[in-house]
Amino acid sequence: MSDNLNDEIRDNAKGPVKASGDAGSVEQHKLTDQIAADKHLAGKKAVAKSHRGLRFNKIVPPSAG
Repeated sequence: MSDNLNDEIRDNAKGPVKASGDAGSVEQHKLTDQIAADKHLAGKKAVAKSHRGLRFNKIVPPSAG
């Protein structure tokens, strides 16, 4: 279901906002709206990861030999 919703959001962002018939006009989504949709999908993808974008590393200094 989540993939289907992501596909719907992506398709709606790519498609026109308005369209008219008989060789009429087409109005595209604003760039800011497309960027917002992309950020939304990227955020959903990041939250789905097990580490949630955080990684912890132990720093071990080289031993004096």
